[in-house]
Parts: sequence; structure tokens; C-alpha cells
Amino acid sequence: MITCVQGMLSLSLLVTFAACNAPPVPLDDVVVETTFVPEQCARAVKVGDFVRYHYIGTFPDGKKFDSSYDRGSTYNVFVGQKQLIEGMDKALVGMCVNQRSLVKIPPQLAYGKRGYGDIIPPDSILHFDVLLLDVWNPEDGVQINTYHLPPVCSRKVEVSDFVRYHYNGTLLDGTLFDSSHTRMRTYDTYVGIGWLIAGMDQGLLGMCVGERRIITMPPSLGYGENGDGSDIPGQASLVFDVVLLDLHNPRDGITVTNQILPESCTRKTVVGDFVRYHYNGSLLDGTFFDSSYSRNRTYDTYVGQGYIIAGMDEGLIGVCVGERRTITIPPHLGYGEEGTGSKIPGSAVLVFDVHIIDFHNPSDSTEVTVTYKPEECEKQSKKGDFIKYHYNASLLDGTPIDSTYNYGKTYNIVLGANQVVPGMEDGLMDMCVGEKRHLVIPPHLAYGERGVTDEVPGSAVMVFDVEMVEMEEGLPEGYMFIWNEEVSPDLFAEMDKDKNNQVEPSEFTDYIIQQVKEGKGRLAPGFDPYRIIDNMFSNQDRNGDGIITEAEFKLKADEAASHDEL
Repeated sequence: MITCVQGMLSLSLLVTFAACNAPPVPLDDVVVETTFVPEQCARAVKVGDFVRYHYIGTFPDGKKFDSSYDRGSTYNVFVGQKQLIEGMDKALVGMCVNQRSLVKIPPQLAYGKRGYGDIIPPDSILHFDVLLLDVWNPEDGVQINTYHLPPVCSRKVEVSDFVRYHYNGTLLDGTLFDSSHTRMRTYDTYVGIGWLIAGMDQGLLGMCVGERRIITMPPSLGYGENGDGSDIPGQASLVFDVVLLDLHNPRDGITVTNQILPESCTRKTVVGDFVRYHYNGSLLDGTFFDSSYSRNRTYDTYVGQGYIIAGMDEGLIGVCVGERRTITIPPHLGYGEEGTGSKIPGSAVLVFDVHIIDFHNPSDSTEVTVTYKPEECEKQSKKGDFIKYHYNASLLDGTPIDSTYNYGKTYNIVLGANQVVPGMEDGLMDMCVGEKRHLVIPPHLAYGERGVTDEVPGSAVMVFDVEMVEMEEGLPEGYMFIWNEEVSPDLFAEMDKDKNNQVEPSEFTDYIIQQVKEGKGRLAPGFDPYRIIDNMFSNQDRNGDGIITEAEFKLKADEAASHDEL
């Protein structure tokens, strides 16, 4: 067989070149003139291979006698097994996919002296313009060429795993027949249980998420003799360029990795706790889909009670404040087969990088820890006492909120008068001057679900480090004024300075203020004294005419359980 390559010439090929360009003469052997050579030739045809090729058959004068193109299908045949004329059997050996050659076959290696009916006369030289499209061997299996491996591969595809992958599917000559990319949707399936063609079932095994590989399979492991009836012809080798995006197994539970624990962890979350946490959410291939950080707001929820996806419900149990962890959630514990629409595809594994900011339980009360107590601590705070204290306020994760030290003055309140949040009221009870306490206050005893705009987030646990600086004993419960000595029997007359048998507001106020100055009486500490006195006057002024008569005074004095009248 003589092979001619157009455009290539060396001294050793001068005789061959001359033969290729000489006028038609009787041929002794097959002449192959290669008219196109592909850049790559991964495989050349051997005897026993099965090939698919197109051809145009002509006589030396250019007259066409046959064409596979006219029939709209390739010619498919085993090479070297006498299924072809002898000259074509010889010419196909050594060809590469996408190679194009002009094959000249003498009659003794074609149809000889008999010819072929009315189509090919006896002793005809035949020319075939051949384009090889496919080659495979019955002994072939799946061929895998991995061209990208991720830096980390913690898990590989196994039989019965469920995978999500993108692919481009081509024939061996590069003809595209299908692509998940054009549909903008991954192909999602179980592996190794017969849901895929056999070659793909084998080719996906052992892949890592993020890996890219070329999977080449013979038709016996693809669509066989008949193809798919549409884009894939019968007896076609298939080539899939695959990138694996996701994998899980129906038996998978959640996995917790990359744990970073705080130095101290006095409490861990349990079912029923309310948790505030930040997260970044991504798919298994790293595709980002959501973040609480981008909203500048924690995600706040009860855990273990079905308010969030099952995998997150489970992954948030047993965490500490300040802990960071990665929670990987299979789809049956995430958003299932349907996903969420645009952001999370169906059957997607989810990865959450979580940072726990705080948590509490609705049954929590104020947690009081005494950090310093003076040796002398006989007088302790109680309801009604007027106290002055310093505090540093922060969130449970240490974020500072406020401090009286910044203002250079104490915070002053009357205990039990609802002047601070309930948890602070609890934490300041039974405290002595000089004592220091660490208070942890759950949100239902602090600033609740709403928090304080731009200062305290909703549902936040508050931490106060407090120091009692000063305390003034309050009055008995229910009293706003008390006498420190016996009450004068001529009280009304003493108030009625102008002796007109009625007490006006100014006379009443002047009298009470004078008694307090002289130590004869006490007003409740921590309140506006004039508001207390106005209130006392209103209580004595039974008919509300703005003056107190002696009759009103006596009537009020006769009433039981009267606390702030005279």
C-alpha cells in the first residue's frame, strides 16, 4: 500500500510523490492520500476494530457511484474481518478519528473482473474520499482522563451515592449531542444502580466534588447498536466532559467539621433553646447562596423544634457561645428534591459555616454571680431603695454596648419602680454598697424581641458587670412620705398659715418641704419631691377644687390603709 500525504515531501518520498501525481496508470496496491490530519490522534485503527466513517466513492474520472452522505448515515463495520473489499480493509488501518484520506484501490483489491452489478464495471479502479468518525474495539471498557483534581477530596463517589454533575456529551469526532450546561441545570441521579448508561455508571465512580474528567465509552456501554433514536447514532462511542458538583448518600446524616471552640464553655445548647447565630451558606462545590452577614443581622430561632431545616436543627444542638463550626447537610435533611427555586437547586447538599453569637432558654432567669463582696455587708438593697451604681454592658459574645464609666457618673434608680429592665431589678436586689456582680439577663427579662434600635439586637442576651456605689433606704412599700416622729395634733392649723380655714397648694408644699428639711418627715428617695407633694395634695383635696378644708382633712385621716396622706 502506498500512502501519500499532500504538502509533505522529502528525498525519500520522491518516487512516491511522483507516483501520486502521475497520470492514472494501473495500480498494483492501495494508494492513500491523507488530505487532513487532526491535531491529536489518541488512537489509530487496528485490525479487529469497529469503525464508523463517511465516504464518497468515485471513478478516476470523478464520476460518483456511491456515498454514505446521500444515505444520511455512516458506514459501520469491523476492520480486517473481510466485511469490506480488501483495499478498504487495508486503507482504514492506521487512520485516526477526524482524519480524511483519498483512498485509491486497484480492481484486484476491489470488485475485480466481475464488478458490482450495474454500478461498478469490471476492472474498475475505485476512489474513496473517507472521513473517519469513530473507532472502538469489542474489548474496550470505559476510559477515564482526569484533567482537574480539587486540592482537597474528603469523599469519593461510591455505588448508591446520589450525584449532581454538569456534562457536555459529544461523539468521538467532537459532535455535540447534549449538554446540561445549555439547560442550566445539573444532571441528578444515583450512581451504580442502573439509572444511567453502564459507561457513565462506571465513569462517575471515584470522583471528587470539583473534579473534572473525560469519560469515553464504547457503544456497548453507551446506547448500543440503535443509538438513542435522535442525536446519538447506533454503534457510536460517547465522550462526556464531566464536572462533579455534589454527592451524598441517602444514609448520610449531618457532618460537623472545622470546629473552633471558645476558651470557656459553661453551657451548651439543648432542644428548646433560642439561638442567635451568623452563617455563610454554600453548596458543596462552593457556590454561595446566602449569608446573614450580608444582611448585617443574625439569624434567630428556636432549635430542635422544627422552625428550621432538620439538618440545621440537629447541627445547632450542643454548641457554645462563640463557637464556630461547619455543618454539612444532605438534601433529605435540607431542602429536599425541590430545593428553594433560584438559589438552592433540588437534591443539593448544603454547607453552613456557623458562628454562635448567643443563646438562651425561655425558662431562664437572671444569672447572678458575685465577683466581689465587702467584709461588711449588713445593709442590703430592697424594693423601694434608691441606689446608685456603675455598669459595663455587653452582649453575650463580648460586644460592648454601654458603660456608665464613659459618662463619669452613676446610674441612679429606685428599685422596684420599673425604671430598669426586670432582669436588672432582680440582679440588684440584696446587694450591699461596694459589692460587684456579673449579671447575665435573658432577652425576655431585658429588651425582648425588638431590642434597642442601633444598640441592642432583638432577642439578645445582655451581660452587665455592676458595682453598687451608694444606697439610700426607701420607704415602706406603698408610702411616698412618712413621719420620723409623732404627728402634730394641730397639723391643719400649722399648714394654714394665713388662717383662712383652708390650705392652698403653696402652703401645703412649703410645709412638707420644711418638715423634710428639719428631719421630721421623709419623702420617698429617687423621685421628684414636688411631684410627690402634688400627688399628696391631690389625695387630700377630695372634691378637687384646689384647696383642702379641715373637713376634707379629717375625712381623709379617718380612712384605713391611707399611705401618703397626712
